[in-house]
Amino acid sequence: MKKIVILISGRGSNMQAIIDASLAQKWPVNIAAVISNRTDATGLQYAASKGIPTAVVVSKEFSSRDAFDTALQSKIDEFAPDLVVLAGFMRILTSGFVDHYAGRMLNIHPSLLPSFVGLNTHQQALDAGVKVHGVTVHFVTAELDHGPIVAQATVPVHDDDTEESLAKRVLLQEHIIYPWAVRQFIEGKLSIVDQRVRISQ
Repeated sequence: MKKIVILISGRGSNMQAIIDASLAQKWPVNIAAVISNRTDATGLQYAASKGIPTAVVVSKEFSSRDAFDTALQSKIDEFAPDLVVLAGFMRILTSGFVDHYAGRMLNIHPSLLPSFVGLNTHQQALDAGVKVHGVTVHFVTAELDHGPIVAQATVPVHDDDTEESLAKRVLLQEHIIYPWAVRQFIEGKLSIVDQRVRISQ
């Protein structure tokens, strides 16, 4: 049985989707912990309500990104996870941290990468006038919002869309493809070949 650790910074709606899917579909997985960099992350309460251990490593208590990442890595490794899942974890991670979990850390980004990296992706999409927008699940590399792509889902962009309405439509897709992608990893179906993700049937 594989073990995963989920990192959050806020409500953790994608974390909730993953937890709910794992229970409903009876995945062969142990969600070993949910860890946040903020004490007020409401997602911690949801994880605890499901009997999942929680922990907090407060980013503001560290003088540098390196110091925080070292402490976070130490806490994660206490649980010896096979996979680390970033679910709304609002931190830019150092290359040393990313390298430590190379090939076993997933992230979800609310755009069709490589388009619209960084923040405010829905407004970026509206400003660019694209006709489709979406979400990407990818393996994490040292380059921000890059890395081998596991899955993508698209939504249409309507003429009357606002940032909020577009974000809401994308979030529905996030809650579908992120649990699916995590399950593929858990079941050993993902491999990376020449920076492309292969999914075995």
